[in-house]
Amino acid sequence: MHWDDGNWPEDRPITWAGWLRVAGRGVPLFVLHLVCFPALLILRVPEKWIWGYRRPITPWITQFVCISACWIMGLKRNVSGVPSPARGAYVANHSSWLDIFVLNASKRIYFVSKAEVHAWPGIGWLARGTGTVFIRRDRRDAKLQQKVFEERLAAGHHLLFFPEGTSTDNQRVLPFKTTLFAAFTTETLRDFLTIQPISVRYHAPEGEDPRFYGWWGDMDFAYGLIKVLAARRQGTVYVIYHPPLRVADYPDRKALAAACEAAVREGFSAAAR
Repeated sequence: MHWDDGNWPEDRPITWAGWLRVAGRGVPLFVLHLVCFPALLILRVPEKWIWGYRRPITPWITQFVCISACWIMGLKRNVSGVPSPARGAYVANHSSWLDIFVLNASKRIYFVSKAEVHAWPGIGWLARGTGTVFIRRDRRDAKLQQKVFEERLAAGHHLLFFPEGTSTDNQRVLPFKTTLFAAFTTETLRDFLTIQPISVRYHAPEGEDPRFYGWWGDMDFAYGLIKVLAARRQGTVYVIYHPPLRVADYPDRKALAAACEAAVREGFSAAAR
């Protein structure tokens, strides 16, 4: 289910200068993906033969693309804290489709996404190619999800998921759903895993609605992309890496989820200033 408060910002018509900026940013962005994504898919074949789930090469391509994409768009990243190198996962609030680029730019990670994204045009294709873990948010699939997570974590993958279960308008953090946390609190994993909370908050370009980068409800991805590319100047995204939490320090998934949510909320509020 998509979050939607029924209050959408007013659509502003894009000027001719804005369309020139769309072309000036969109063409190199397209070329970047046109060159790097096929290279990633080609390299993934021998990489899989040699290392299986371990991917020592292709995540660097993904990170390069995401850093370059933020630079091409002109989006400034202000990163504080340090991504944890320990085995485990990351959790973050979800405000925008830009989160994929922003979070991949800082750390080589694999997203955990709802199964529907697999079939989305464009985004689903990129997600599949970069190793996204697709899951159904259904307790009946808990054991299957646990097995997938164990395999990916054993391969040294750092997984990132959005516990809100939906994206928002960049003005709030929704309550965290606890279902996915259960996979990390099993006897097999809990004694050596950490989960690191991350707060992500966008500051809109000067003169724009504070929700400029938000993506929620039935918003069209294509229009959202064009709107961002057309902006005369971009804003800034603040990414805060909080201290990682040892899963073994919490009695159950609800306590762990609450601690992660509290850290994300604190950083989100701090980044508003």
